[in-house]
Amino acid sequence: MGDPFSLDGAVALITGGGTGVGAATALLLADRGANVVLAARHLAELEQTAQRIRDRSGRRALAVVADMKIDEDIAALVRRTEAEFDKIDVLVNNAGGTRAGLLVNEPTRAIDSALNLNLRGPLLLTREVGQRMVAQRAGAIVNISSGAGVTGMKGGAAYSAAKAGLQMLTRVTAAELGPYGVRANCVALGPIATERAIAAWNSIDLDLEGMTSRLPLRRVGTPEEVAYCVLFLASSASSYVTGQTFACDGGPILGGVDIP
Repeated sequence: MGDPFSLDGAVALITGGGTGVGAATALLLADRGANVVLAARHLAELEQTAQRIRDRSGRRALAVVADMKIDEDIAALVRRTEAEFDKIDVLVNNAGGTRAGLLVNEPTRAIDSALNLNLRGPLLLTREVGQRMVAQRAGAIVNISSGAGVTGMKGGAAYSAAKAGLQMLTRVTAAELGPYGVRANCVALGPIATERAIAAWNSIDLDLEGMTSRLPLRRVGTPEEVAYCVLFLASSASSYVTGQTFACDGGPILGGVDIP
């Protein structure tokens, strides 16, 4: 039996691939043998990550500017990937994000933006890529969700609803595509120290120690720790796992008393 974590020769499409979790995932999957397609809105960040991949692993890395809120960008991204590599073995729906605000104060455009980026875009991309994977009779889809989709988040009604929807999309995709050899799983993130998260935390003088004091691991996570979860779900190491949402969040916050 070969290395179950090997992705040698696979093609992985990763949205939000220029920075943070997406970049860390792309680097790791390439280290394990995959050629990667990175998609995001900003070419400079994509090209920088793509070059890091080429220098570090020698794998092919294609940077494609695409906005997951725009239908044509999604379709063009899939066409470009197929034209370059002629297949898609792994899809990582990582692009996402939101701005905090009470629902009663949120303009419709902000609600639409959160829903489109965090749910509609992944749904459409899953449809497009899923068609190719069904034809291949193989594939792995990994959706990047959030603890907000499990417990909810005050100040993030649309984001929480979208991430909860992404988790249900994972289950339905797994049920529908499983007979064709296609698996779908999800990772629900807790506080992860990406570049943008750190900037946001600093902008509001967030008390990180206080925020993490209730977590069992007492710290924030790193993009690289998320990437290892994605590697497991993208590789044959998880060949009998589908339709699941895994938490990468530092552990459950429970009531009760602290035991020294």
